[in-house]
Amino acid sequence: MGQIFIALGVGLATVLTVLYVWLRPLYQQLAKAQSAGERAEQEIDLQKNSVILEAKENALKIREQAEIEAKEKLSSLTRTEDRLNAKEESLEQRRAHVEEREQSLAAELKRLSEREQSLDGRYKAVDTELERISQLTPEKAKELYLSRIESEFTEIGTRRAKEVEAQAVLEAEKKAKKIVLDVMQRSVVDYVTEATLAVVELPSEDMKGRIIGREGRNIRAFEQVTGVDLIIDETPEAVVISCFDPVRRETARLALMNLMVDGRIHPGRIEELYEKAQVEVNRMILEAGERAVERANVPGLSPKVIETMGRLRFRTSYAQNVLDHSVEVARLAENLAAEMGLNTEVAKRAGLLHDIGKALGPEWEGPHAITGMEFLKSLGERESVTHAVGAHHHEIEPTTAEAILVIIADSISAARPGARRENLENYLKRLTSLEALANAFEGVERSYAVQAGREIRLIVKPLEVDDLGAARLANEVAKKIERDLEYPGQIKVTVIRETRIHQVAK
Repeated sequence: MGQIFIALGVGLATVLTVLYVWLRPLYQQLAKAQSAGERAEQEIDLQKNSVILEAKENALKIREQAEIEAKEKLSSLTRTEDRLNAKEESLEQRRAHVEEREQSLAAELKRLSEREQSLDGRYKAVDTELERISQLTPEKAKELYLSRIESEFTEIGTRRAKEVEAQAVLEAEKKAKKIVLDVMQRSVVDYVTEATLAVVELPSEDMKGRIIGREGRNIRAFEQVTGVDLIIDETPEAVVISCFDPVRRETARLALMNLMVDGRIHPGRIEELYEKAQVEVNRMILEAGERAVERANVPGLSPKVIETMGRLRFRTSYAQNVLDHSVEVARLAENLAAEMGLNTEVAKRAGLLHDIGKALGPEWEGPHAITGMEFLKSLGERESVTHAVGAHHHEIEPTTAEAILVIIADSISAARPGARRENLENYLKRLTSLEALANAFEGVERSYAVQAGREIRLIVKPLEVDDLGAARLANEVAKKIERDLEYPGQIKVTVIRETRIHQVAK
């Protein structure tokens, strides 16, 4: 009802406002036009009555709207009250159901507790009877059972460990082969077979007599000055220069060619042109060293080291050029180090310098790996590089990963097909020696050298050599090969043991 009165008040206020708005101008017009007469007064009365009627109609509409809203709110409150009463009844029913469920669970729990007590008693009786029959205490029975389980699981674990180990070795070998093959493909170097002889072609057969000179004075002077041997045989228009020092041999070859071009062959001219040839060879040595350093991408080497490396241009190992071999080892070591996440700078620097000892003179005594290490130390080379150089032939024990990489890269380069050459006689002798060494071991039935002597396979007598003995035999053969034989690269030792078990079903 209060809302109805508020609505009526609002309606009356609206009416008064309208009246004020409408009547004020009328009154003003009436004051100004009092002389208009009765007709104007009648019109004003009509307008006033119209405004009053309109205000009453508006008030009536507002009242009706307020009554409708009040009825709707009353109906909504009634429905809300009904819903709350229904929920309250539902909650009461659920509470009663939960109480019944709790009582049922309590009874079930009591029944289970009683049954558990009964089972415990039975278990104790069974344990007592078992203990009486087996004459074992529970502790001893548990210990016996656990030992049996431990034995079974130990066997299973050992077998599983062998399977995992074999799988890991297989995966490691596959990955290692992939890395090595990838590195070898990216580090290929062309090889040119070289020897300890140099053949100089002559423009004519008469040149042989001029080289020999009267009573052989020219050839004696040439050999004395150059330190090489000139072989002048029946080969037409050719002279052979023989010398184990490649630098001296190249110097003599240049001097002889310059003598033939000059045409004046006598002892004085030989000495003069030999000095010029020495200057030319020194220039070639320096250029070869600089080019090798550039190819291997190893900056920061001292001029003395570069010059010494250049001398390797004229040295060979099994007809393999030592300077090209050093560049290839540097590339291989760098790529292997990059694949394994090691120090690539140390690896490639040590790979390039690992054979520098071969270029040193007779004043450096000892294996070329050790002399090379000492030479580099005297020039202030870093310890990690000198150690890898000194350890690449195991004269000292390698203690860094980069040193081992240099050993691997050196072996790969030396073992690459076509890199090194040896005659058939030496090849057969090496295979025969390898097989004879293996056959000398007790329990070996026969052996075969395969893969050009890179692998030796031993077939053992299964009744004399067991599995553990086969592993021990492979290790002993490998050590004896390292100790007694000389060979390039690596030799794989494979021991094959066949076991045959026969049984007859009756």
